[in-house]
Amino acid sequence: MGVKKAKVFTISSVKGGTGKTTTALNLAGVFANMNLKTLIIDLDLFSGGIGLSLNIDVTKNIFTAIDDMNNNRFTNLDDYIVKYNNDIDVLSAPIDPRLASKINVNYINVLLRKAKMKYKIIIVDTNHVLNDINLMTFDCSDKIVYVINNDPTSLKNMKTMLSIHKDMEQNNYKVVLNNSVNKQKNYFSDYDIENIIKNKIDYIIPGTFYIKNIDKYVMEGKILMLDKKIVKSHRKAYKVFSSLANDLIKETEGDE
Repeated sequence: MGVKKAKVFTISSVKGGTGKTTTALNLAGVFANMNLKTLIIDLDLFSGGIGLSLNIDVTKNIFTAIDDMNNNRFTNLDDYIVKYNNDIDVLSAPIDPRLASKINVNYINVLLRKAKMKYKIIIVDTNHVLNDINLMTFDCSDKIVYVINNDPTSLKNMKTMLSIHKDMEQNNYKVVLNNSVNKQKNYFSDYDIENIIKNKIDYIIPGTFYIKNIDKYVMEGKILMLDKKIVKSHRKAYKVFSSLANDLIKETEGDE
């Protein structure tokens, strides 16, 4: 699938532990399989896990990039990016979470504009805190993908967040129910979930998307959707991520 102009897709959540970062990585893997040059930006600044998950060097990161912008030392975005493979690059969160408070939010938009000149797809992984940085990122995004779990806290917080979007007349979001996390503790039916959050569930990651010896893949820095054995044994999950990727592009391709 071709892409006429760069897209920014933000992956977010309303609580920790939803599988948000894993979803961001797997989505990047699907875009890579589509031969779309993809940049992953880790804006989960207090506990960013992209660099750790991919086992890459995070010495140069989003803090150093924005700090250099702020002090007129920035020259090229490539100086802060780590190549994961031929189709996926990464701009990591800072190693020290204390640096998060020092990031100038006004440069988030500048950074994204520079990234859009180089990449077809920009995936932004955020935390679940509604702060200035995340609000700026939402404003810059073509689509926001919320990853939720089947538990009371996740659903209550999602209802609140969606009501905020609706009050602001924003509808550029998708809701992904991740049943592969705590699959033994699913409290509600899909019908009940939609009634609780007052919104439809757009995609469901199946509870069968359970990876044996997942630690091995994490230690090796692998993206699951790029592993042929994983894709073959978890076709339903791959179909979900593929559908999400294709829909994100189709629904934003006409936007200007």
